[in-house]
Order: sequence, then C-alpha cells, then structure tokens
Amino acid sequence: MLEQIRNTHPLVYKNFSALPDGERHLLSILAIDRYWEHLDLPAPDVIRDGSRLPAGVQIEGEFDILYAGGTLGLLHAAVMSRKYGRAVLLIDRAEPGRTTRDWNISEGELMRLADTGVFGEAELGSAIVRRYKTGWVEFHAPAARRKRLYMDEVLDCAVDADKLLGMARDKVLSADGSKVLGRTSFVACYRFPDHLVVQVEAADGKPRYFRTQVLVDAMGIVSPVAMQLNRGRPQTHVCPTAGTIASGFEGVDFEVGEILASTEDAERSGKRGRQLIWEGFPAKGDEYITYLFFYDKVDSLNDKSLLGLFEAYFRKLPEYKKPGPDFTIHRPVYGIIPAYFHDGAGCTRVVSDERIALVGDAASLSSPLTFCGFGSVVRNIDRMTSGLDRAMRDGRLGSADLAKISAYEPNVASMANLMKYMCYDPETDDPGFVNEMMNEVMIVLDELPPRYRQAMFRDEMKVEELMTVMLKLAWRYPKILKVTWEKLGVGGSVGFVKNLAGWAMNQSAK
Repeated sequence: MLEQIRNTHPLVYKNFSALPDGERHLLSILAIDRYWEHLDLPAPDVIRDGSRLPAGVQIEGEFDILYAGGTLGLLHAAVMSRKYGRAVLLIDRAEPGRTTRDWNISEGELMRLADTGVFGEAELGSAIVRRYKTGWVEFHAPAARRKRLYMDEVLDCAVDADKLLGMARDKVLSADGSKVLGRTSFVACYRFPDHLVVQVEAADGKPRYFRTQVLVDAMGIVSPVAMQLNRGRPQTHVCPTAGTIASGFEGVDFEVGEILASTEDAERSGKRGRQLIWEGFPAKGDEYITYLFFYDKVDSLNDKSLLGLFEAYFRKLPEYKKPGPDFTIHRPVYGIIPAYFHDGAGCTRVVSDERIALVGDAASLSSPLTFCGFGSVVRNIDRMTSGLDRAMRDGRLGSADLAKISAYEPNVASMANLMKYMCYDPETDDPGFVNEMMNEVMIVLDELPPRYRQAMFRDEMKVEELMTVMLKLAWRYPKILKVTWEKLGVGGSVGFVKNLAGWAMNQSAK
C-alpha cells in the first residue's frame, strides 16, 4: 500500500516508510477515509428484525451488554462490569485498548472517572505523562492586533491514552463473566422482543453470534449503526485531524500547551477552501504532539481525506514547529472529529434505538471546538452508566428511555453550533476571516474574568456567560451580525435560538 502512494503523496510515503508499522497506519487511515464513500451510499442495513437471523446459527454466549468498539467503549464497559456487575462482551476490529489519537484534559476533569469508584485517583494520575503550567490560543493576524490568550487548567494534562484504556481493559477482564475480543468486527444485530443477537466477524472471516440485552455502539464516526439510525447522515460537520507524536523539534516549550494556533490565512481554490489550524502539546519525555486540522461541513467540496491532510501536515510542519537534525516520528495520530447541529430545543440527533445506545464519537455529542469525545464521556460517564443500569433493572430499554441517558448536554450542543463560524466558505468569506473573527473573540475573552475562557474550552459555559461573550463580540466586531446571517441563515438561526432556549430551561430546572 505504501508503494501505491509513492507518487501521489510523496511526503506521507517518505515519513510512513520510516516507521516500523507505517503500513498498518496507512491501512487504518484508508479505512477511516472510506467514511466519505459511505455518505454517498444508501444507509446500511445492520439493525434487523429477528426473523432475518439465519437458521441454525450457534449462539456462543449470552451477555448483559455487548460493546462494539474498544476505545471510549472500554471506559463505559469497565464501570458497567465492575461497579454494576454486568457481564459484558467487548469487541474491537483492531486491538482493544489502543487508539489512533492521544488525549489532553484538565486534571479535575480526568478525576471525574474516580467518581465511579472503579478508577482510583492514584492510578488515573499515573496515566498523566505531562502537566503544563499554562496554555494559549492564538490566531494569525497582524502583530499589532494579534491576541495570544493564556488560560490555566484547560487541557493542561497529557494523558497516555493507551495506558488508561489498558487499565479499563484489565478491569473488564477481571470481572466475572466478561470478555474482550480483538480483531473482531461488528456485522449486524437481530432484534427480538426481549434480547438482541449480534453477529460479528472474526479475523479469519468466520461469523460468530452472541446474545445480549443491550448493544452499546462505540464504533466511532464510521459506525454503521449510527449511519442507519440517522439515515446515512450521522454528522453535519467534521474536523479531519492528522499529526504525529515526535521528538527532536527545535525551540519547544515543554511547560506550555498550544491549544489552538493558526500560522496563515485560509487556503482558497475556486469553490474549495479551508482554514488550517494547529495544536501542539508536550507529551512524555522529549516527545511532542502536533496536530493539523480544519473545521468543515460534511457536504463541502473540500478534500477531507486524512491521507491528503497528512500530506499537507508534513509539507507545512516546519512553518509551525521546526524539526531539528534529530527529528524522529514515533507514531502518527489521526481521526475525524464529528459534530452535529441540533436544530431544536433538545437533542435532534438519533443516539439510541430499542436496546441500542450510542456513546463517544458514534453519538457525536461532543463539542468540536474542543474536539474531545473523551472529555464528553468522562464528564457524563457516572450519569450514563448509572442510568443504563437502572434502565436494565426496570426493563425500560426503548429508544426514548436510552436517549435520556446519553452524553447530550444542552450547553455543549449550543457551543458546538459556533463551529459553523470556524468553517471557511470561499464563496462568502475573505481568506483572513476566521483568523480575524477568532482574534476578536480572544480579545473579548481576555477582557472578561478567567472563568469565561476556562468554561468555553472545558465545555462548562453557562447560557448567560455565552450571551455575555456574544454581546461583547457584536459590540466590538459588528461584522459578526452579517456573518451570522451568512453562516446560519433563517433556519439555522431559529434552530440556534431554540437550542439556547432549551439550554436555558435545562439550566433553570437544575
């Protein structure tokens, strides 16, 4: 596969060929990139009536919960198996407990996992490989007007994702009646009145069948279950992301996180265009994580492939962080961060079905501004798992029942809508628009107490805080009113207002 991209993506070829597992990562990237092909196909048919179960199949085991997907699903499964005593089976098409991304979070947020009683604070602390003194956000603008906004206790801990997931996997395996299967892919589920039968495919291609009370879909953005439940359009916006964990950069500050940073105006070519943004986080030892990404509508004309983005990443990396003579890539990190515009006063995306619950990127309920499905799951895991246990005990496993215990948060849904402003539109925007607007946002946040910037980047903002920021921005930067009309239109504006109203009512009820 590497030889096939030698001429089309020469920088990806060069850098991946130097990795011992470069071929494996390329195959994984190409598998994720097939997501775009799926959007042009009819919705998958993977949730089926029990009458369609092939005759004579052998059911190999019975479980309370079957998890399809072994990244964020592992955290959920660890709590359900160890705290609530549920027999779970977790399958993953790759190796359970390994992820293609790394995570940053604040220590206070991470310790929310300890609230479940399954993870201890000491062991969670052992997964933190670096703590930063501070972090900043800065967008490309003339030096005289550019605002570098510093913020403390925001994404200031680098977490060894594989170590944390390994802890979760071990907890599942130590629970009575629970199992983990790698190199095993979800195929379909067959629904009966009081259970599901899930068909999976082992590495040898042979079908296997398991009975379960509940299916938890944690298959990420490429989930066929999410595709079917949302009629082939499970996301409205996306954030393709490509980067590396590497060492040997020149002039890196290992005590500071670079949360968002742009180095140039938007690329523009006809009806295509994207505003590229960087982030940089120190990791363990002399390792440093850099990502290149952009926000976009699912149906834009842009090349949103990870393979193409990696080529841009390697070409542009010296403009952001200069590789030194000892520069070494340890592994690539990548993914497509999902987003969904909720056009109403509550969750308008389908995140459940009868006996089926979606979590993590499969549910697409996190904020793409902080692009952290990990943070969303951590914040809500206690509520989601206790709610699922209660629903199973009460036999309330309908779609509406399970939707109530999803990771949906009205404030995050409203904040996620703001991502539309980050999507560069070559038909309406000047190339410097995103940088100009975000620089003004940084100036407004700098004039407000620190809690505003912390709340915005930790998904903790209250409705009155968002309104304060928006009003101050409109006063300082009147152009935002015209931009709002262009970005949201009548329908989007009404939907955003409904979302804000739902957020306010929810906040008032609490």
